[in-house]
Amino acid sequence: MKFVLASHNRGKLREMQAILASLDVEVVLQSDVGLALEPEETGTTFAENAAIKAKAVMEASGLPSIADDSGLCVDWLGGAPGIYSARYGGLDSDEARCRLLLESLQGATNRAAHFHSAVVCAFPDGDVLEASGDCFGTIAYAPRGEGGFGYDPVFFLPELRKTFAQLTPEEKNAVSHRGNALRAFAAVLKNYLEKNGYGTDQ
Repeated sequence: MKFVLASHNRGKLREMQAILASLDVEVVLQSDVGLALEPEETGTTFAENAAIKAKAVMEASGLPSIADDSGLCVDWLGGAPGIYSARYGGLDSDEARCRLLLESLQGATNRAAHFHSAVVCAFPDGDVLEASGDCFGTIAYAPRGEGGFGYDPVFFLPELRKTFAQLTPEEKNAVSHRGNALRAFAAVLKNYLEKNGYGTDQ
């Protein structure tokens, strides 16, 4: 079965393909089916925004579509940037958003934070699957590492003594919010496919 990922991010596609590989389903970017949608994310939660994206791409493609909405929630900032993580401060680069975040935490006595990810899959028949995941850590005092994207260079995992940007893709998948959400989604999707007679080899 083919699923369309409501994203233009090949990093997200690789993560999703790796975790859903055991189900033998095909996942492609929306650009791979000729779409360049940018639905307005008017939801007030990660799950609502993921559903908006998944349903828009499903309706345009006629194929089951998966979307995730993820963000960084910082305790000292009252949960910000949260659903506005990708457009924090109205800035247009990951580096600038990380810099603003670090500036906002100057003098902070609590640097605890977590990433949250909501995954929604919308089917043409109206069925909707949902899953979510979290990863808890702290905000580093300066960017570290060259990998990943977004806030990865400043999100520090005390138990590993590394930022997300210092982890290999495999290490990150094992602990990340999106990895946790996708593993939960994979279980939900497996049950759904089996229940509806698809098996997991189509």
